[in-house]
Amino acid sequence: MPPPDTMYCAEQINIPPELPDILKQFTKAAIRTQPDDVLKWSAAYFAALSKGEALPVKERLEMGPKTGQTGLTPALLKVMHKQLSSKNPVHKPDLKQKWKGLCLPYEQLESILSLGNFIEEINWMDFFALGCSVLGGSLMGAMKHACEILTEEPQGSAARIPYATFAGLYTYLARLDGDIPQEQIDNFLQNLQESAAKENGMVQACPNYT
Repeated sequence: MPPPDTMYCAEQINIPPELPDILKQFTKAAIRTQPDDVLKWSAAYFAALSKGEALPVKERLEMGPKTGQTGLTPALLKVMHKQLSSKNPVHKPDLKQKWKGLCLPYEQLESILSLGNFIEEINWMDFFALGCSVLGGSLMGAMKHACEILTEEPQGSAARIPYATFAGLYTYLARLDGDIPQEQIDNFLQNLQESAAKENGMVQACPNYT
């Protein structure tokens, strides 16, 4: 027969002093991130915490997409950027693990990997650019998302990023598009560089870029 349940008194229970804060931070992170699969996300959260890695946590509660919709969002792409940008090139298994930890649909990942013709080692900024393209739907829509995700400006300020970063992402997406002549790419970037020179080398996300 199984032994009877052990009875404990308050004096016998030893609560690790760091446990309340860990649980508090975990709860706040779960509320901000709103994962579709709490158990799967929790595994990724504590795995990253134990390794001292960037956590799969949004900076703030994201108001969209609507309930029932799944897929990449600007906040989740920003989380992945924090997790993977320092590991360039990124190995596909690591990318898949981080994607899974954020409860994102595998079919969407496979679509991005196929579009970029990625194999085992992945240039993170190329993958990031394609993620922005998924979010933006057009080249300049993608660049607007890229600026808003990468900017270090305070929230509510102009979403500015270094010209070199903008040019690298724009060039990759424009060439992948295949319908934009190289001369048009060069002219656009030259004009943008001249504007950036007046702004300490920074460019601002703007839907009116042409």
